[in-house]
Amino acid sequence: MYSATFIFAKGQFDDEFHRIDQDIAEMARSSPGYLGEEAWENPATGLVSNVYYWESLEALQSLIEHPRHLEAKAKQGRWLAGYQVVISQVLRVYGDSKLEGLLPVTSAD
Repeated sequence: MYSATFIFAKGQFDDEFHRIDQDIAEMARSSPGYLGEEAWENPATGLVSNVYYWESLEALQSLIEHPRHLEAKAKQGRWLAGYQVVISQVLRVYGDSKLEGLLPVTSAD
């Protein structure tokens, strides 16, 4: 499993931003290999973090290479005050299974 974490500082969002953002989110959720997502905001820094989980690197790559995603990336400077992307391989997911709607727990540590 892989994760793509998109961390950004908010800038000025317009209607085009919201349309493209919604299109990419719908596209990701309907893509083969999509497993889920989480979003967080840090009130102290104002940074937002969106984490998407993928079954394989190939599944993630299909989103990265999609024309709508490439369009958003080219225009990000209009809407964001900075960003960073972290691509990671997830080695394990564990917990007590009490949180619903998250990734399935694969082991209990």
